[in-house]
Formats: sequence, structure tokens, C-alpha cells
Amino acid sequence: MKKKFKLGLVLSMFIVLFSIFAFARISEPRARANEVSPDSAKGIYDAKCAKCHGSNGRGRTLRGKLDHARDFTDAGWQNNVSDERLFNSISNGRGKMPDFKKKLSEQQIDALVTYVRHFKR
Repeated sequence: MKKKFKLGLVLSMFIVLFSIFAFARISEPRARANEVSPDSAKGIYDAKCAKCHGSNGRGRTLRGKLDHARDFTDAGWQNNVSDERLFNSISNGRGKMPDFKKKLSEQQIDALVTYVRHFKR
């Protein structure tokens, strides 16, 4: 009797674990559909820039305040800075901002320049 109980318990645990695994695999593609690709401009910005400049581009994060991060929503700054200067600042760094030329491709940096432009108000 005890052997049948133990066998039933082990079998039940196996079925529960298998069900959990199967459910996780089924729901995984839907979760990925909502994620931002790390190669997209937003994905790159979120990974590399948002720590200082903030997800809204205002530069009001704790780190951004300490490092005096640029406010990308400033229309005056947006009107006065060229895409070339933005590209060079991202590539070579500027002030306390690190350079990204070895971490990002030129296409990724171009995408970031375009993404920074979308913060203009």
C-alpha cells in the first residue's frame, strides 16, 4: 500500500512539473512579442542611455542629476544640435558620458540619433 502511495505521489509531482513547464513554453512567445528588441533604437536607448537620460529623455534620474545629463526634451537644444554632433557624442563620448563606438555599430548609433530626436517637444 505504501509503495503504491509513493508511486502515485511521484507520478503526480511529475505531472505537475511537466504541466508547469509546458505552460511556460506555450506562454513564452506572447511574452516576447511585448518585449522591445535589444537591437531596436528604443531597446538600445533603454539599455545604454536611460540610466542617465531617463526613459522620458529629461535627464532627471539620480545618475543623470549627478552627471548633468542632457535633457533631450529641450527644444532649444534640439534645434541647435546637428545629427552629426549627436552621432559624434554617442560614438566618442562627451564629458562624463562614455563612448559607444566599440559597443554599438554605426547603424545602431544612427538609430539612437533618430530616437533622441523623438523627445523634442
